[in-house]
Amino acid sequence: MNDAPPPPLVLCLSGHDPVGGAGLQADIEAIAAQGAHAIGVITALTVQDTQNVHRVSAIAPALIAEQLACVLDDCDIAAIKLGLLGDVTQIETICSAVDRCGVPMVIDPVLRAGGGATLATTATTQALLEMLIPRATVITPNAAEARRLAPGLDTLDACADALLARGCRHVLITGGDEPTETADNVWYTHDAAPKHFVWPRLPGPFHGAGCTLASALAARLALGEPIELALQTAQTYVHHCLDHAFRVGRGRLIPARLPTLHL
Repeated sequence: MNDAPPPPLVLCLSGHDPVGGAGLQADIEAIAAQGAHAIGVITALTVQDTQNVHRVSAIAPALIAEQLACVLDDCDIAAIKLGLLGDVTQIETICSAVDRCGVPMVIDPVLRAGGGATLATTATTQALLEMLIPRATVITPNAAEARRLAPGLDTLDACADALLARGCRHVLITGGDEPTETADNVWYTHDAAPKHFVWPRLPGPFHGAGCTLASALAARLALGEPIELALQTAQTYVHHCLDHAFRVGRGRLIPARLPTLHL
């Protein structure tokens, strides 16, 4: 028997992506690469490929609740990663689990697929804003998601301020989807100036970058890293994964979620 302490556990509530680029498979791979262990509860089954999402089928809230109760009675969770929500009916169940755990939570607000398909209804988005984002340690929207979560505002800075006002502690707006020469990710928090993380833009496009970032970040927090170090470590890891991305279909490239020892 190995006498080393067990890895910290990250509870992942995510959809299932059959091609393995995003969703729970991305979570498991990215979290394992940090030296943590993923506990997975699927929120939705999807029909998708590397080009787009074609259908989403939500898992019944009662089944999610039963899985969560079973897992949380047995396991000590160190962090939570929340990705795709199946529908609005799941949110109260998820909130109860988040409150029970009382650990850092990273939310990747999956609102639209890279291919353009809408993945969250207006009701689900509103419930995310009102019930889950106030419970979040970090949310990691890309620029388009930030604008959708805080509509009608002139700048991404204003969007971040509106999201912080909802009650989350940190916002990392990623710039991979912006038409800029570099990928500029900006960290916002209360009572501090925004901090920019500027990355060379890699040839893409990619499928699963957001899932990989949020999962790696949750794992780094589970390992006990302070927030600024966790943000830097997770982004460095994701850049490495994207730099080694590979093709499994005719659409977007999938991040190669290699162990951190390769960094």
